[in-house]
Amino acid sequence: MNDTDTDRRHALAQLVAWTAVAAFGLAARDARALSLADLSNRDAAAGLKAALEQGATVAVQLLGKTDGFWGNDRVRIPLPEWLQRGESALKLMGRGRDVEELKLGVNRAAEQAVPEAKNLLVNAVRTMSVQDAKSILTGGDDSVTKFFAEKTRAPLTTRFLPTVTKVTDRIGLARQYNSLAGQGEKLGLVKPEQARIERHVTGRALDGLYFMIGEEEKKIREDPLSAGAAIAKKVFGALK
Repeated sequence: MNDTDTDRRHALAQLVAWTAVAAFGLAARDARALSLADLSNRDAAAGLKAALEQGATVAVQLLGKTDGFWGNDRVRIPLPEWLQRGESALKLMGRGRDVEELKLGVNRAAEQAVPEAKNLLVNAVRTMSVQDAKSILTGGDDSVTKFFAEKTRAPLTTRFLPTVTKVTDRIGLARQYNSLAGQGEKLGLVKPEQARIERHVTGRALDGLYFMIGEEEKKIREDPLSAGAAIAKKVFGALK
């Protein structure tokens, strides 16, 4: 056998090897595609609903307790920007304790309000349309937040406000804040959503709640075995 024949055999062997690798890759890709294709729209929606209901329940449990907001850096509610700018001056005036009381109080108010959200959140999930489910599954990182905000922010704001107000009304600095911020709003110095402390707290509480639901849903995407419902495991297992 001459060198030319040897080279041809080597080239043929390499071609066969690369063809085998390519075929294996296509087979693996097709197997994944089949696993996704096997999921009906109904399965996908049901799996997502199970995951979101679990996520909403866990988020309410995590936030709706003492230190749920106050002890969590990711969702702790800060004072309104207008008050933050005057915080140093208040402390110089001997109001440091009042400022700290207000910081803690706004978070305690959110913690007391959050348990009221569970039924509305669960109902939003259970009445979700197939199109809603598709939008979440194919959307970006904020798709869960957008869904819940669209479906529940208005009614939850109405439900949270009385509970939050009961707590903030007991804080002297909060009452003074409302009086001053109301005047500031008229002069265009304070944003409308920050003109009353209870509205600021309610808005930030809902932001924190939706954020935590999204975080729980991400955990299920990353670890389908953590999903409690079999359908959620099936759907997110296929998506991995």
